[in-house]
Amino acid sequence: MTWTVFVIIILGITLKMLTSPPSAVVNWLLSKFALHPKLDAKDVSIIFNGTYIEGEEKIRFTDYFNQALFLDRNHIFPGDEKLFLYPDTTIIPFIIHVKDRKRNMKFYVYCEDDQIFVVKQWKKKVAS
Repeated sequence: MTWTVFVIIILGITLKMLTSPPSAVVNWLLSKFALHPKLDAKDVSIIFNGTYIEGEEKIRFTDYFNQALFLDRNHIFPGDEKLFLYPDTTIIPFIIHVKDRKRNMKFYVYCEDDQIFVVKQWKKKVAS
């Protein structure tokens, strides 16, 4: 009798976890499929027009980057990576270097009047 009650309780807990998982598990799953990771100001160096951005501006820039909504993902065909990394434009990009334990990435942020383009480069891969 006690084993059946124990098994029913375990099955109930498992069913409850599967139907409504805790928010920590949901956030972890969503972060695996996010277009861009959340950045920490201490792991980031930001360059604009050859000068490093430091202090309050750097913290504010990373906060805005973390709060931004990335709506579209552009498909990059093999061989077209240079067109996205170095487009033929007069806009000077913000270059964000992210150095963390496992990841070493570069973000190129091109700010236009009505939209912003972000190009992510890690290892030999490019995403826009």
